[in-house]
Parts: sequence; C-alpha cells; structure tokens
Amino acid sequence: MTSQTATPVTNDTARQAPLVDGYEVVIGIEIHCQLNTDSKIFSDAPTAFGQAPNTQANLVDLAMPGTLPVLNHAAVEKALKFGMGIDAELGTINAFDRKNYFYPDLPKGYQISQMQQPIVGRGHIDIVVNEGEKGEYAKRIGITRAHLEEDAGKSVHDAVPQMTGIDLNRAGTPLIEIVSEPDMRSAAEAVAYVRAVHQLVTWLGISDAIMAEGSFRADCNVSVRKPNAPLGIRNELKNLNSFRFIEQAINAEIERQIDVIEDGGKVEQATRLYDPATNTTRAMRTKEEANDYRYFPDPDLLPVHIDEATLTNIRASLPELPTARRARLQTDLGLPEYDSRILTASRALADYFEQVVAHVGDAHAKTAANWVMGDLLGALNKQEQTIEQSPIRAAQLAKLIERINDNTLSGKLAKQAFAALLAGEGGDGDDAVDIIIADKGLKQETDVGAIQAMVEDVLKNNQAMVDEYKSGKQKAFNGLVGQVMKASKGKANPAQVNALLTQLLDN
Repeated sequence: MTSQTATPVTNDTARQAPLVDGYEVVIGIEIHCQLNTDSKIFSDAPTAFGQAPNTQANLVDLAMPGTLPVLNHAAVEKALKFGMGIDAELGTINAFDRKNYFYPDLPKGYQISQMQQPIVGRGHIDIVVNEGEKGEYAKRIGITRAHLEEDAGKSVHDAVPQMTGIDLNRAGTPLIEIVSEPDMRSAAEAVAYVRAVHQLVTWLGISDAIMAEGSFRADCNVSVRKPNAPLGIRNELKNLNSFRFIEQAINAEIERQIDVIEDGGKVEQATRLYDPATNTTRAMRTKEEANDYRYFPDPDLLPVHIDEATLTNIRASLPELPTARRARLQTDLGLPEYDSRILTASRALADYFEQVVAHVGDAHAKTAANWVMGDLLGALNKQEQTIEQSPIRAAQLAKLIERINDNTLSGKLAKQAFAALLAGEGGDGDDAVDIIIADKGLKQETDVGAIQAMVEDVLKNNQAMVDEYKSGKQKAFNGLVGQVMKASKGKANPAQVNALLTQLLDN
C-alpha cells in the first residue's frame, strides 16, 4: 500500500490535551465526504450542485417499482484511493447493505450503505495540533473504516410561510463515511483531524469538499470521564459544516456534559444540534444504535470483487501525498518545516510553488517560498481567492524573482512590479514583468559611476548627517542611505549605495 506518511508519527503523550475541570474528553468523528463523480452512485442522474429542486433525481433515486441500482465504478475507485491515502486495509471483497429508517427526504425508506464488509478498513492519519503555536504536537489518529453509501435528500425549511419542502437532488449522491477511532481529546485535536482529512480528499482529487455546499460535513461524538474511568455516555453533534463550528460545538458540549454531571445528573445518549447564535447544543433525537436500523444485505447488489490489477492501476495514479511532499521540500530544497507545511496546505498550492522553483532553480527555493507565502497568499487572502484563482501565473512570479536576482529590480521596485502584476498589468504572457518594468521605468540603477555621483552629492548637501555618523551615530548612516534612494527615486541598487557610502565616509 501507499503510505500516507513519510516517517512514522508516534503520539507525544506528554503533550496531550489537558483535562477540562478534571475531566478527560473523548471524541470520535464521522465525516461524510461527497465523491466528485459526474453521476450518482447507483444511477446515471447528474450530481451538479445548486440546480433547481428535484431536477436531478431519476426513477432509480426515487425507488420507483421495477428500478434496479447499478454501481458507479468511479465511486469505487475514489474510495480505494482514500484507503490507500490513509495506509488502510482494503476491502477487496465488499458488499452493500440496507440501512432502514423513515424520513421524508429518504423516498426508499432505506439507505444503501456498507455495514459488514466496508471497502476501506483500519488505517490512520497524522495530524499536527496547535500548528505554528506554542505547544504544537503531532498525533496519529486511527481510522476504523470508510464505507461507501448514498446520500439522502434534503429538507428545506421556510420560516415564511411556515412549511417544509423536500429536494431530492442530493438523493443517491455517492459518499464515503469516514469513521475515526475515539482518539481525540480536545476540540483542537478534532479540528486538526478534520482539516487533515479535508486536505487529503482534496489532494487526492476525490472530492471538492466544499463545506458550505454540504459536500464535506462532520458528526462529532463527544463524551467526558474522570481519568482512567470507563468511557462516558456520548452525544453526537450532527452535520457540522465548518471548522469554526466544529470547535465551538465541541467545547459547548463538553461544558454542558460536565455541568450535568457536576449537578448530580446523568448524561443521556442523544443526537444534538449546535446553535451558533446561542453557542449551545440542543437535543434533536434519542441516539440510535446499529440494530435500530435493521441492517441486512441489499438483494439488488452483488458483492464487489476488486482484483490486483485494479489496485495496481489505482496506486499508479496516486499523486505524491502531502506528508511525503512536505518531507521532500525540506530534504531536497532545504525549506524549513514551517514553510513546507504552508506550501503543502493544498496540492494546487504545492504545484504552483514547484512550478516557480522549476523556473528560478533550487538555489532560489527559499526566495520563491517567501514570495508565495507572503506577498501572493497575503494578496489572495485579502481578495478571498484561492491559488487556482491567482491572477499571477507561476511563470510570471518566477520572472519577477529572476529580475531581482539579475539586479534589474530592487526589493522595493519588485513590490511595485508585483502590485502591477496583481492588477493584471503587463498582459497574460510570461514577459508581463518585463513589460511592466519598461512601462513604469522600474529598472534598477546599477551603474557605479551614476550611483557614486548621487552619493557624493548627498554627502556634500548633508554635512550634519556626515558629522553625526563620524561621531558614532549609526542612525545617521541610514539617513544618508535614505537620501540617496530618494535622489534615485528608489532605483539605485541598495547594496551598491551602502558600499559606496561606507567607502567615501571612511575615507
């Protein structure tokens, strides 16, 4: 199998999450991740988001009499990719079951899922908690299983008039449900875990994982106990669709359960909803157990047998995984660990960075990292854009760095050229930077004679600063540098200015 990690991660037990008011928190998470197939898992109905209600559900999705499900092979391949990404046991023989329950948005009266024989078995994913902060630590989270299933429809509640409608567009959309071990001990660990899974599924290209659209949502099972006591009664926080809400909901539920116990009460097992307006959780329904759903094998779907040739082809199609790529950026390019983490936040960002490096050379990888992480990501974040939406192509940013390296641009002039690139000036070609430099007259002055003339003129007209420098005041030197740069309109090569000033002042 393809390993998700470059090196093993062991849990740092000395740096685990602290107790909360004397209680240990235990968290397990079920993530529902929509697979980005063109059609549904058992029908040829489309899966595009945002279409008019009930326009993307066909007779199979509606379970009309006489219809039969047909398995979408693309969903199987994407689930296997995830299993390989978490270094999991793969269910080369897996089967589908019927999960029976009644709800208005489930027209069949049952959901096709996998209970006894899931496609993905035990695996793991490594997380970094409190990343970039004091107290940062690594931890390995076990994944119990990931199984294929179909999504249900959606109930749409309107306040005015008070009514509920059913939209079945989502019914039959392929999901993998990713079930973790109860290995997390704080909201911070839970968020780090969900972020890691989110990064992996988008990196593998098996899901767009847009939380606002419901294609990636988490159910968090939370319980508390005294240290070394048996596991407490868990409550499930349903359908959390943002990292912020996951953290807030878990912390609110921890506080609620501790309050119940400290007041002499008993935590009852239930499914709960989080209300961000009040930062509280409220009971939705009594928590069901597996036997409540009366699982039985789906008689319309045969078991799925996956041969070794299929596994070999899928393994060959896997990209270099995030942790392995992070390690390579540190080893091959000499980047600090922090830089490598930022640059591998998404596969698209890592690809962009390496495209820049391919142009400027490995020796300038750190400079490329600084420009990508600082100026580019900063500008994109302000505009609420992703790297895929960047108006500056990798080749253009590389050309900017090259013009710094060959002394065409100073650091200050490069910032001006970058701003022009960001605004779309210079056109879409690789020569956009050179066009901007020519149009705006940004070429750095490197002629020694011209710079020396400016330096001599500044020294002549700023005798007071010269005297201060000679009396030992270093700040006066910086003032003289500023005067030369002002005289050159920011175009003089700073290194040459410093060298010439030092030479003339010392003489």
